[in-house]
Amino acid sequence: MLVEVKAPELSESVQSGSLLEWRKQEGDPVRRDETLVDLETDKVILEVVAPAAGILKRITMPAGAEVKAGDVLAVIETGEVAEAGLPEKAAHPAKAVKPVKVETPAPPAPAKKPAPTEAVPVQASPAEPAAHRPPSQPGHRPDNAHPCPPGATGERTERRVQMTRLRQRIAERLKEAQNTAAMLTTFNEVNMQPVQELRKRYQEHFQKEHGVKLGLMSFFVKAVCQGLKAYPGVNASMDGRDIVYHDYYDIGVAVSSERGLVVPILRDADTLSFADIEKRIADFGRRANSLELTMEELEGGTFTISNGGIFGSLLSTPILNPPQSGVLGLHKIQERPVAESGHVVIRPMMYVALSYDHRIIDGREAVSFLRVVKEGLEEPARLLLEL
Repeated sequence: MLVEVKAPELSESVQSGSLLEWRKQEGDPVRRDETLVDLETDKVILEVVAPAAGILKRITMPAGAEVKAGDVLAVIETGEVAEAGLPEKAAHPAKAVKPVKVETPAPPAPAKKPAPTEAVPVQASPAEPAAHRPPSQPGHRPDNAHPCPPGATGERTERRVQMTRLRQRIAERLKEAQNTAAMLTTFNEVNMQPVQELRKRYQEHFQKEHGVKLGLMSFFVKAVCQGLKAYPGVNASMDGRDIVYHDYYDIGVAVSSERGLVVPILRDADTLSFADIEKRIADFGRRANSLELTMEELEGGTFTISNGGIFGSLLSTPILNPPQSGVLGLHKIQERPVAESGHVVIRPMMYVALSYDHRIIDGREAVSFLRVVKEGLEEPARLLLEL
């Protein structure tokens, strides 16, 4: 009997996906629920598994093909003959790595006088083989040109890699934000010493009690929720000529993965404890790199927090995540001299940046929101007491 392998159902916001490299080839034995191929969407990567055990008789959609939910990707032959070809124990399939295809140049043809419609072959120099810069590519140099600019040494190569669907979607959304929103950024700085002292004092007990470290992000999430409650416009979004005010607080936390930036959502973040926030963020980071985040975890969100400080960024202007009207950028904590009560002291300071949509949020609201965040972090007791 022949069983079809179909593309899985996608979310309403995702219409199609691209197939990555097949893990099995035609004629290979497969077991039920064994991963056959990965389907990359602009949000996540989904595993397409075998609906039945048997022999992979035919692949109908090659790697790189764009497919929609329900499309037939392959056909499996089941039955006694197919079962006989199965190994006794299937090894756990490893994550497929897409190979880079390198074409070997053909031997040079005998020299001949080119006709008007023929391209003149270019003699490859030792410094730059023809495989790296074929004559058909723009920018190739004539035979009498220098192999490389004066002063340049060594081999000069180039690689062309197609953007993943995730990276394409990131580019589209960032450009959409720049083209659509009246984006403006305001800055402030936060004395992180009170938070650092609190973490140092209770870190061991917190980790023993909850099984997770007490990080910085839970403090920022709590402080942001207080700011959003005080200034609802920062938690709003535009829909045509309407402003939609959200009475819930779904905070997106930007996570950097090997395939690009993803923003999983902390639903109802204002109701979560410090431990709940830290556990969920740790889980997001782990599953972002193992490609296990679901589309539901990446959709929605009313506000975003992006922490460039973990990479050493001292100051930046974050870009909005449409249709949200606000994003908070965190930066590196650095000891700096500051004035306190007429004296210069050294404190661990962090610059924070709020990028916002000026169509919805006035400058007064933006500055005031950032002040609420600052006050909550410099007096952590306010976060615990919700003051």
